[in-house]
Amino acid sequence: MELALAHETIARWQFGVTTVYHFLFVPLTISLAALVAGLETAWVRTGKQKYFHATKFWGKLFLINIAMGVVTGIVQEFQFGMNWSDYSRFVGDVFGAPLAMEALIAFFFESTFIGLWIFGWDKLPKKLHCACIWMVAIGTVLSAYFILAANSWMQHPNGYTIDPVTKKARLTDIGKVLFQDTTLAQVFHTLTASFLTGAAFMVGIASYHLWKAKRRPERTDGRQIASMRTSLRVGLAVAVVAGLGTAVSGDTLAKVMFEQQPMKMASAEALWDTQAPAPFSIFAIGDVSKGHNSVELQVPGILSFLAKSNFHDAVPGINDTARAEAAKYGGNPQDYIPNIFVTYWGFRLMMGFGMTSFVAALIGLWTTRKRRFLAPEFRTGEEEVPRLMLTRTREMGPFLTKWSWRIGILTMGFPLIANSFGWVFTEMGRQPWSVFGLMTTADSVSPNVSIGMQIGAFATFTALYAVLAVVEVRLMVKYAKAGPDVEEQPPAKDPTLRGPSSDEDADQPLAFAY
Repeated sequence: MELALAHETIARWQFGVTTVYHFLFVPLTISLAALVAGLETAWVRTGKQKYFHATKFWGKLFLINIAMGVVTGIVQEFQFGMNWSDYSRFVGDVFGAPLAMEALIAFFFESTFIGLWIFGWDKLPKKLHCACIWMVAIGTVLSAYFILAANSWMQHPNGYTIDPVTKKARLTDIGKVLFQDTTLAQVFHTLTASFLTGAAFMVGIASYHLWKAKRRPERTDGRQIASMRTSLRVGLAVAVVAGLGTAVSGDTLAKVMFEQQPMKMASAEALWDTQAPAPFSIFAIGDVSKGHNSVELQVPGILSFLAKSNFHDAVPGINDTARAEAAKYGGNPQDYIPNIFVTYWGFRLMMGFGMTSFVAALIGLWTTRKRRFLAPEFRTGEEEVPRLMLTRTREMGPFLTKWSWRIGILTMGFPLIANSFGWVFTEMGRQPWSVFGLMTTADSVSPNVSIGMQIGAFATFTALYAVLAVVEVRLMVKYAKAGPDVEEQPPAKDPTLRGPSSDEDADQPLAFAY
């Protein structure tokens, strides 16, 4: 029994560490692809170089991020055969279908069109080149959709049957897997959270450059500040919209979760006994895992609203839900109670960090209205001017104070933290199930993998990811601090797709194809 528990614990830690690390890159990839596509569209439509410089700058950071995301994501696929072979045998026919679609459809979009975008700046017409990055953005969304469909099936199995001979799950309806309400709610919430993440990332880096320009205006090129000013406003606007979307989608997901996994909802509040109406506690001091809170700040009826869209209905508590699951699936009620400390605080940290970025963006969008960044003589002309002319500090609004810039930079990482805690809550709240109602986590691990092999793999992956983290951070910091390269100019003439104009040209190799 103790050996089996050790197997399960190590396998879960390894998968948890690699998954959380990988998911740091996923939201940025999804959001930055679309934001870069939007900036390039603005350049194609207006011809203004500030959009071109912003596109190249954020595109470079996007490429670093997506490369690291691909490297770390490959490991996830292998782990299903390494530590979770029994799980793969049981659900592979169902779980593998959306993953195969992700590789064949979504990854095709991403890998093909990102190559055309990288090397096609002076080879493709502007509109066609812009369409390539939009195809990459569509690919990232499709990739997220298919993977979330697979995860949602683990949360709420649907569209399957159990083979009476092999006792394995068999796919019967791919439509139910791809379009069930769990999948739609998960995708809605993940995408809005991803755009909040990318927008906060953009706001943080733009804040750094504008703060640096304010401190040393004589060393700042006006073209660079125009690009960062645009990036800041775009980031703030997207963060506000995405923040609202995250709140709405989170409420939608909570209602779905209440219907399908009532234990997860109860554990999110550490609600041990059924209550009507059920309150929501902002924080608690004490041992929430045992229901003894010496200090607790509660808002009456909020948990009832999250669950049933009203402020007075009853929400089943942990004890009642555990007894119900034990009666349905067998065993001891205690076996169906997840780690309450992790789920309670994970849920609050997810909301706290995410909504802090939203509030900061809302304040920033208001205080930077009417383009208060620069003096009137800078605003009236074209953005490419030889030098920056800043107004005095007292005329620049509260957002342009020293502490406001620092808040903009600091909150850059808040959505990343919120995403991590959100996934920890989602997966921990489902325990003890790997596939809810069908297969427990204890029954999912590989039976023939020794603890020594698990520890060795865990240590190797953790060390490798630590090295990759150092590489990622250094690259991001290096290119983010450098800012846009305003000396780089777009192609003087829009390229065409016509063939060589002479026989001499026809004999020349296609240099860009190598």
